[in-house]
Amino acid sequence: MAKPRKAKNSEDPKPENSGALVHHQKLCLSIDMDKRLVHGYTELEIAVPEIGIVGLHAENLGIESVWVDGEPTEFEYYPHHQQQVEDDKRFSSVCSPTAAADAAVSVYLSALEKELVPNLLINCCKPSKTESEQQQEQPVSENGFHSAAEPKQNVRTVRIDYWIEKAETGIHFKNNVLHTDNQIRRARCWFPCIDDSAQRCCYDLEFTVAHNFVAVSTGSLLYQVLSKDNPPRKTFVYKLDVPVAARWISLAVSQFEILPDHQFSLISHMCSLPNLSKMRNTVEFFHSAFSCYRDYLSVDFPFDSYTQVFIEPEMAVSSLSLGASVSIFSSQVLFDEKVIDQTIDTRVKLAYALARQWFGVYITPESPNDEWLLDGLAGFLTDFFIKKHLGNNEARYRRYKANCAVCKVDNGGATALSCSASCKDLYGTQCIGLYGKIRSWKSVAVLQMLEKQMGPESFRRILQTIVSRAQDKTRSMKTLCTKEFRQFSNKVGNLERPFLKDFFPRWVGSCGCPVLRMGFSYNKRKNMVELAVLRGCTALQTSSTSILDINPDSENRDGDTGYPGMMSIRVYELDGMYDHPILPMAGEAWQLLEIQCHSKLAARRFQKPKKGLKHDGSDDNADVPSMDMRSSTESPLLWIRADPDMEYLAEVHFNQPVQMWINQLEKDKDVVAQAQAIAALEASPQLSFSIVNALNNFLSDSKAFWRVRIEAAFALANSASEETDFSGLLHLVKFYKSRRFDPDIGLPKPNEFHDFAEYFVLEAIPHAVAMVRAADRKSPREAIEFVLQLLKYNDNNGNHYSDVFWLAALVQSVGELEFGQQSILLLSSLLKRIDRLLQFDSLMPSYNGILTVSCLRTLTQIALKLSSFIPLDRIYELVKPFRDSKALWLVRIEASRALLDLEFHCKGMDSALLLFIKYIEEEHSLRGQLKLATHVMRLCQIRDGLNSNDEITSQTLVSMLNLLEGRMSFNNVFLRHYLFCILQILARRPPTLHGIPRENRTLHMSLTEACNYQKNMFGLDSESKPLDLPSSTQNLTPNLGPTMDGLRDAPDEAPKDQPCEAPTLVHVEAPQEVSLEKPKEALTEFPQEVPMEALNEVAKEADTVSNSHERKRPIKIKVKQSSATSRADTDNQVVERSLGCRNEMDHGASSSVSVDAPQRNFAETVSMSNHNIDEVNSCYDRGSRMTASIGSAKFLSDGDELVKELQCTADSSIVYSQPQPEDPSSSSIIQDNNVDADARRYASLQTLSVARVDPDGESLDKDISARGKEKHKSKEKKRKRESNKGHQDDPEYLERKRLKKEKKRREKEMAKLQSDETKRSSIDLSSKKKEEPVVGVASQVKSVEPSGGYSSKSEKKIDTKPEPHEGTSGAPKIRIKIKNRMLNKS
Repeated sequence: MAKPRKAKNSEDPKPENSGALVHHQKLCLSIDMDKRLVHGYTELEIAVPEIGIVGLHAENLGIESVWVDGEPTEFEYYPHHQQQVEDDKRFSSVCSPTAAADAAVSVYLSALEKELVPNLLINCCKPSKTESEQQQEQPVSENGFHSAAEPKQNVRTVRIDYWIEKAETGIHFKNNVLHTDNQIRRARCWFPCIDDSAQRCCYDLEFTVAHNFVAVSTGSLLYQVLSKDNPPRKTFVYKLDVPVAARWISLAVSQFEILPDHQFSLISHMCSLPNLSKMRNTVEFFHSAFSCYRDYLSVDFPFDSYTQVFIEPEMAVSSLSLGASVSIFSSQVLFDEKVIDQTIDTRVKLAYALARQWFGVYITPESPNDEWLLDGLAGFLTDFFIKKHLGNNEARYRRYKANCAVCKVDNGGATALSCSASCKDLYGTQCIGLYGKIRSWKSVAVLQMLEKQMGPESFRRILQTIVSRAQDKTRSMKTLCTKEFRQFSNKVGNLERPFLKDFFPRWVGSCGCPVLRMGFSYNKRKNMVELAVLRGCTALQTSSTSILDINPDSENRDGDTGYPGMMSIRVYELDGMYDHPILPMAGEAWQLLEIQCHSKLAARRFQKPKKGLKHDGSDDNADVPSMDMRSSTESPLLWIRADPDMEYLAEVHFNQPVQMWINQLEKDKDVVAQAQAIAALEASPQLSFSIVNALNNFLSDSKAFWRVRIEAAFALANSASEETDFSGLLHLVKFYKSRRFDPDIGLPKPNEFHDFAEYFVLEAIPHAVAMVRAADRKSPREAIEFVLQLLKYNDNNGNHYSDVFWLAALVQSVGELEFGQQSILLLSSLLKRIDRLLQFDSLMPSYNGILTVSCLRTLTQIALKLSSFIPLDRIYELVKPFRDSKALWLVRIEASRALLDLEFHCKGMDSALLLFIKYIEEEHSLRGQLKLATHVMRLCQIRDGLNSNDEITSQTLVSMLNLLEGRMSFNNVFLRHYLFCILQILARRPPTLHGIPRENRTLHMSLTEACNYQKNMFGLDSESKPLDLPSSTQNLTPNLGPTMDGLRDAPDEAPKDQPCEAPTLVHVEAPQEVSLEKPKEALTEFPQEVPMEALNEVAKEADTVSNSHERKRPIKIKVKQSSATSRADTDNQVVERSLGCRNEMDHGASSSVSVDAPQRNFAETVSMSNHNIDEVNSCYDRGSRMTASIGSAKFLSDGDELVKELQCTADSSIVYSQPQPEDPSSSSIIQDNNVDADARRYASLQTLSVARVDPDGESLDKDISARGKEKHKSKEKKRKRESNKGHQDDPEYLERKRLKKEKKRREKEMAKLQSDETKRSSIDLSSKKKEEPVVGVASQVKSVEPSGGYSSKSEKKIDTKPEPHEGTSGAPKIRIKIKNRMLNKS
């Protein structure tokens, strides 16, 4: 399997582009902002391949003419979006979410595949006038030798005159603004190019606009030219000397206000006039980020200039659009000096965009598998800026939360950073959505782990080496790959090769994070800590083994192969802190470690009674465990931490007494330690007053980090209950009133926000109070009155800062309240306050409409909670006006979300999807479409988590598919991806392209094939005429017919616990590669992933359901192959492991196959022991259909071993498992084959391959490897004797032995009764075999089926010798042993 992957990686630099290479490109455009027209030309210096045809990408363009070296030439242009087949019956067979999900896979992959194929083919062959061509070639090549080899390096200048038909994607008009975006593969939508990240070149850019407009683009501005036209026009000339991909060419045109940076002249900021003051306040810090990166990397900025452009939020596709030396932001990130909450997020976003200029734009990944590295390096630089300018606490807290999120979601192959299955085959979609964010966070964590191993200075030298090497002018390509970074880690970072050899495959090439569960015991006699550790992995076994190419049944390879290095255990004792790097991350999953303590207890034991008396109030608390007191008095341990420096991306569950957690919270100054202690105390099964007091003390500590204090506030809210007399609620209210209330009058004081840390903590208190619940799960009346009081008496007079976020947090806390019978009377007062805020915000709009957004969200929450009291129609009428197009963009989107929520909870998912389709068609902003699609995806996950059975009609599903395939999805790649995810979630599948079976993937026609096709067409007829489209450019989705037909017979609900048994010795591509993921619930900072039921082999539901329901006759096939060909054949055969489920097993070798086995219990657990596996799977190829049993395999259920029959249905070349009708009597005729572990170890030498038949019905090679008959019998007996030792008392062995004897006795009786008939059948079959030497297995079985009704069995033995093919010696000998069980038809 390694060789094909290398071949794919070698194709990455695009031999698909038929060898064409762009050396330089010039782009000249004239832009008319009034008429919204763009026209011009582009010139490309292209090295033309031998084929003579150059393929470019172009969409939404009108091609006027094409010139090669100044002469017109032939070209063919076929836009992909014009090839959509409008057929109402295309999705007529879609009747269930599963069918719709399969159709979505085909539609999505077809669209992605077609985007890879160039659609502007230009004939650069030599013209018919050879003499003129030779005259042109003479000045180019100085000698005859170069002229012979000139076509390989034949550089031609191709000029394309064109205009932009529709500025819908890639480039956009809005009001008086034109701007581009860097969506994947959308640069082609505004200029012809080779739109691939592997193609990089330098650019000359010229843009002509009206004289009062500014054109901002990539590169350095050389000069401006003012024309003499009336009215005059201005041309901006840019030059980019750094080779970049076409995706990073950006353009923005508007009446921008320009603000030069006051520290660095090469930096400039641009925005519209109304936002100038906000922009000036926002970018004040930016010079510090710029100098921070420059000093850390010790090199100058790679581009001659850097420009930040801010446009209106509804214009932007996303909040950030990157370009070479240009970053286009949404003006939503701008803020004035009165806004507090937006500051940190905006600074981090601007710093990240600057870091991406270094890593991602200037230095690019060598292949898709290396994108993680550039993304991680940009995130690493951003974290370095956060640490330097926002503080170490902010940086560590962010990294800790990001690591927690990665550990929750990183359980499948979609989050593997660098492997072909997760990068190349995902077409860039791995960077979109939740998985894209998780991959980005994981990339940074992996690089930070390397930094911890080699040291900060060594890691810094690596980055300096990478950047300085890229700035070397002798290097034309400024790329970086994982292999090079690994070499830098060894040579510059001084990390050992064995460590790196384990580190990169485990952390970069696979998915999953370690899960450590720890507990300890203190040995007083030895003064030693005994630490018990259980190591696991978050990844499912199928995901990890498929990516690492691990044999799931090999020894000590159960999906968790361990991790390199040693984890440190930090013990805090009475005498100090001690680090013990003693926990190995590889090897045995169970570890028992001994840690020697350094402190002594002898002098402190006499103080034990006194210490107990000093605890004020602790003796009165009956619920304080005595063990908590002994932990601090009878041992020298204060608390223990695992991996204190976050050297590993790991999920650690540490078990220690409550008092030790309290010690950690109170005495440890690390914010990560404090957050871990708060989480452990909050999750304590028995909440005591000591826990509440510790949380309250930490909340009141103004020296503590404000983010951790907010966590303590929410932990106090969760601890408030009747058992603790609601002390948590009382502490929260008391803390707030001590800071914000006037003690004389008992009312809130006017707002004063000078202390930002205190501001953030107090802002979170009302939300925490609203989370408190009484025993009846309702909010206490005191909590509701507290929130109402804050709303009623909020006063911002005299405050220098805005209270819009403060009020928004108050309003959202109202939505968290639960109203009971007594507190429902306060609801009217709360609603009046919310109504007043809505009216006030409509007259004087708040910053980004945040106050209206929070009011709409809160009203929707209250309406859904109190739907029995509040008519939802009135809420609907109240919210609907905010969807007006004149409303602010954020307000309009929030109103649409609210109405979707109401529709979903009242009428179900089907109605919500129909409303979503309507809103999407009405929403003109691309970013608004994305927000709505994200929200609907969350609703689908909520529905999936609730196990709702509401039916989705086929009409709705077809509408979603049409939307996925339509023009709107092409214009917005983010919307298209989320539509695909929605359809997958509706079918209860993971929302990712990872794990899609190969059989569902469309065939990709390479560019070379397309160009060969076009070359042939040009050669046939020199006249310009329309060409037939290549097959890869046709719409491939009509091929859904067979898939949909299979769906009709497929059950909608597959067995949930069914282990996916796939043949071990068969060439099967897709079904084994399916990744079954259960995305866990993520943090509240990003879209939550509701756990989904993992369907076994998701694509098999559509493709692999047998249409045959008739009873299959028991057949036993014994095969024998001559020794002359067995070794050579087995060397060429590929043995693919089953990747179907977590409890997988690899069956040993066998020489027999039993058919029509009884149905096995899918709920049983498969034993992973090699000694419990006795059979091998079988394979049936195209043209055959039969129900095959995989013999008898042993399973473990409730501690007992049961002999069960595995069965699978083989239809064509697709192998899958589905339950079949049970035949209770057939178990007695199935031969039990015992193959021990040694035989299975050499299973690859006994590969079984039965009658592969091509689509035309012609038989392929029937190579079957086995041992000689005599040796096989003798060794089989010997193995049976050895394996049966010690099983004399095993009830399973005795039962099997009894059945064996009874079967032999019946066979002897049957042989006597039907010997004559057996001979006749053997003669018939032998004669037929001579007449038809090439037949399928199914036809052989059918030819020997006797007629007539018999109530007995017949045993037939047929020796067949197929005719050997030419060029082969020793054709395989096939021995077929058929057992027929006749049904008495009388």
